[in-house]
Amino acid sequence: MNDAAPRLDILLAAACARFAAREALAGERVLPYREFLHQARAVAASLAGAGLARDEPLHVRVSNHPLDLVAYFGAWLAGGVVVPVHRSSPVLAAAQIAERTRARFEWDALATAPLRRMAGDAPPARPILEGAALVVFTSGSSGAPKGAVLSHRAFAGKLEAIQEMLGFAADERTLLVLNITFSFGIWVALLTLLHGGRLVPVEKFVPAAFLGQLRAASITRVGVVPTMMRALILDCPADSLAREGRALAAAGALRSVMIGGESLGKGLGETLRALYAPAELIDIYGLTETSTCDFFLMPRDAARFAGCIGRPAPGVQFRIRGDDGLDVAQGAVGELCVASPFLMNGYLGQPELNPIDPEGWLATGDLARERDPGVVEIAGRKKELIVRGGNKIAPQEIEFACSAHPKVAAALAVGRPDARLGQRIHALVVPRDPSLTAEELREFLRQRLDKFKQPDVFYFSRELPAGRTGKADRGRFAAMLEAGELSPA
Repeated sequence: MNDAAPRLDILLAAACARFAAREALAGERVLPYREFLHQARAVAASLAGAGLARDEPLHVRVSNHPLDLVAYFGAWLAGGVVVPVHRSSPVLAAAQIAERTRARFEWDALATAPLRRMAGDAPPARPILEGAALVVFTSGSSGAPKGAVLSHRAFAGKLEAIQEMLGFAADERTLLVLNITFSFGIWVALLTLLHGGRLVPVEKFVPAAFLGQLRAASITRVGVVPTMMRALILDCPADSLAREGRALAAAGALRSVMIGGESLGKGLGETLRALYAPAELIDIYGLTETSTCDFFLMPRDAARFAGCIGRPAPGVQFRIRGDDGLDVAQGAVGELCVASPFLMNGYLGQPELNPIDPEGWLATGDLARERDPGVVEIAGRKKELIVRGGNKIAPQEIEFACSAHPKVAAALAVGRPDARLGQRIHALVVPRDPSLTAEELREFLRQRLDKFKQPDVFYFSRELPAGRTGKADRGRFAAMLEAGELSPA
């Protein structure tokens, strides 16, 4: 990484100068790069006129409209720190974010008056926001959402590392179905724009329309999360999906499908590689707190290391620690820790929750093992370990085993209190074939899991419960069990 990595607005302005006549954004209207810069400067002028200070947080309402990205660019030109808030966010959720940021301004490009004053007084200067580009609120799967502060230097540096892996180019057209309230969507958008591509943002992912959108717009690159792809497979009849896949391949435009947000798993990975061939499927692992994209499973490793998160990105180091704080032996399970120049500044207003130790290692909370030198496999979440009869079990191992059944599209596993065993294993399964039975699945798992790892109770559902980012959410599954919302299969 370049130690003098510039600000994101400087990088975007340079791209606009270089690709001035090319189309930057498509949607309700097409914006060439020169117009993208012109409108961003107008936003910056409005913010400066209102008195937005350097490094002051600004709430930006978004829903993947082209003008939302203009707002990000304009806020950075004005020296502000972008705090993405979705237009559909509940009032209480938005208020909780405002309580943390203490922002006095909000920008909504689609409102009659885009700039709204939220508070009278400017927030105090806070060192954690010096040089910051973004405050991205995490999904809150382990509690209330936390605001990760990402600096221009860190995020620009990580974009440079991702570019080294993925090679965005000026002849590309990127479909943006990922929400730009979260880091995955933000970096996909920025890398497209920084390298002269055409970004096609859509407000909502619609499974039945997705493959047709890729073909109709001659899309060359798209980023998705596994939840979207499970919905695609479940909502679209198999013959229609196969037909659309063949038509997409015949069109020949699609080159790369990037997937991340949660572990892909072997079964879903194989299904998607077949669906999108000859386009490459790239599995990506990262955290908001690390500026995302810490590991890549590239096509060359997909067959040998199916289900793994792959190898570290440029500039990223990792270690796997046991409960004693020491590194575990290769192949043993421990907590994955990451170090790089791209880590967040910390959590806004919550320094006590910072997961980065004094040596610069960030504890991810994910259990992992090193399958091969430099190749990492996730084994589950540290806090989600199931302890059944004294045996510690990573729920992801059970989920992967269930999902390997040809009639299973997806699965979640959690532990529930049990007087005899401490916990019993409850598994929620989304059938791909309605003929699937619990007994058929039990017999399948007897050949693949130790007896103590086999689910005690199965539930069948049309979809997995998801959190705010669209990730499958074990916490919500546990809450549904607690509320008695599910009936055993």
